[in-house]
Amino acid sequence: QVQLVESGGGLVQNGGSLRLSCAASGIIFSLYAMGWYRQAPGKQRELVAIITSDSSTNYADSVKGRFTISRDNAKNTVYLQMNSLKPEDTAVYYCNANWVIFTTKSVDYWGQGTQVTVSS
Repeated sequence: QVQLVESGGGLVQNGGSLRLSCAASGIIFSLYAMGWYRQAPGKQRELVAIITSDSSTNYADSVKGRFTISRDNAKNTVYLQMNSLKPEDTAVYYCNANWVIFTTKSVDYWGQGTQVTVSS
């Protein structure tokens, strides 16, 4: 079955950096757009960054210039480099794999999440 396994979360001080990793298995990785989402306590899940199968990227306005998403197809892994972290970035971060099959159907897979806590 499909598995997405996140790692790299933890506690960091204001202004610090973390790199999240998500290792995928059970999918043809190169076909999927990969994304990072986050959910803070009491808030809706929000998109943080997306990298498509051709390595185009998009970011939420709140993280532009601070976060970088990348992928290594040889390792079936997507990364999120997070710099200049703020307390507002505190959330559970989830890895997502998405494949649009034709124009009427898509498939999504999710990791279990990794906690990122930024102290003030």
